[in-house]
Amino acid sequence: MGTLDLFVQSFSCASVLGAVVVLLLIYLISSSAFSSQENGKEPPGPKPLPILGNLLQLDLKKPHHTLQQLSKKYGSVFTFYFGSKKVVVLAGYKTVKAALVTHAEEFGERDPPKILKDISNEQGVIWSNGDTWKEMRRFALTNLRDFGMGKKAIEDKIVEECEYLVEVFKKCKGEAFDTTNPMNYAASNIICSIVYGSRFEYDDPDFAAMVHRANRIIQLAGSPSIQLYNLFPWIGRFFSHTRELLKWNEANKTQNLSLFSRLKETLNPEMCRGFVDAFLVRKQNLEDSGNTNSRFHKENLMVTVNNLFAAGTDTTATTLRWGLLLMAKYPKIQDQVQEELSRVIGSRQAQTEDRKNLPFTDAVIHETQRFANILPMSLPHKTSQDITFEGHFIKKGTTVYPLLSSVLYDESEWEKPTTFYPAHFLDKDGKFLKRDAFMPFSAGRRICLGEGLARMELFIFFATLLQRFRFSPPPGVSEGELDLTPRVGFTLNPSIHKLCAVPCM
Repeated sequence: MGTLDLFVQSFSCASVLGAVVVLLLIYLISSSAFSSQENGKEPPGPKPLPILGNLLQLDLKKPHHTLQQLSKKYGSVFTFYFGSKKVVVLAGYKTVKAALVTHAEEFGERDPPKILKDISNEQGVIWSNGDTWKEMRRFALTNLRDFGMGKKAIEDKIVEECEYLVEVFKKCKGEAFDTTNPMNYAASNIICSIVYGSRFEYDDPDFAAMVHRANRIIQLAGSPSIQLYNLFPWIGRFFSHTRELLKWNEANKTQNLSLFSRLKETLNPEMCRGFVDAFLVRKQNLEDSGNTNSRFHKENLMVTVNNLFAAGTDTTATTLRWGLLLMAKYPKIQDQVQEELSRVIGSRQAQTEDRKNLPFTDAVIHETQRFANILPMSLPHKTSQDITFEGHFIKKGTTVYPLLSSVLYDESEWEKPTTFYPAHFLDKDGKFLKRDAFMPFSAGRRICLGEGLARMELFIFFATLLQRFRFSPPPGVSEGELDLTPRVGFTLNPSIHKLCAVPCM
């Protein structure tokens, strides 16, 4: 046998040996990291593939649909692999409530997706954990209340903002227009008045750009390409959506730094105008006392403000847009809302205290929140310790998805879960009926800290707009043709559409 033959043979043997080693490694990885029942008690789930996990089974545009269907096969607690990342999914009202409320401590940590970890560095009030989260949430709650959340002061600001919004709608003179920007500006201004101490004009280009970027970031965060970046960042970093999201985030930081600087120049510690002032005062006091290692630093301020601005704008504005779209699609329901408003409060401005005397209007708002299901997968949780839950063992540090869509559409809790049906929130006498499975703000220790503010905004904005305008589809479009298919994003926004708002008073 010649030298060349020996070389070829030895090379072939090495290649075969290498292939065998690779196959063994893949087998070991898949049989350990991807085992959904390592000790026989872990939650069941579909069998994953190496590296890809269960991704081939997932609809990246509607992942909550896939998970809800799988819950019918594997039960209310099951395992799903997003690539190599193991996630335990919780489905159904009873299971989600048991985890988030009864076992709030064990399921109370956050597990930010990679892209959100990049831009938040686990600071702020949404994606942080441990003492950082506790201190920032406590400070945020205290100051949101100090600056009006849940009080008459903020109600007056919402009423004032209603007038600006109504004027924008009036200028359209009954012609079809896109409600997106006006609703976003109105909701954003309520947050701005609390955070910065003042509102902005709708035609302010800096304000418009800031609102646009915040909403674009939320939309991009739920796109298929960003979901792939979260799982495979070494590939996903080259996607255009990843670069765009990071660019908008940097632009928001630059604009906020400018706002912070202006507020600091005119800061009066004895008279704080908003959340930023209060944060700057606390930061300065801690530094003056020699505490150089506090959590009151620039990065935490930046991330917390972005958290409040994005969450306080998108969820409220999106819900209101769904509400107006649903009124145009179901004119008989709109008739009932407007009849009740006319009969109970007439032409005067709606106030929060009117809610108890407007059961049908209140039911329609609640049903809009349920039906729109704008945060179907909640925000990812993480277990803080080992726990045996509903007969299944879940390790400390496991990512958990409480499937809010499975709560808001739970067939055992709602008479017509897939139908827009305000009677879900009315008893046989037409009085408002609270429902335990109404959980659009999540539940437990991670419940939305702005729930009280959002509820006040939704009621006053919705009631005022329905007092002033009749909403209908654009000319040539029937009610039945209005599309209720949500647009892909981190939250479920209505598809792009236009409505006519005809003044009725």
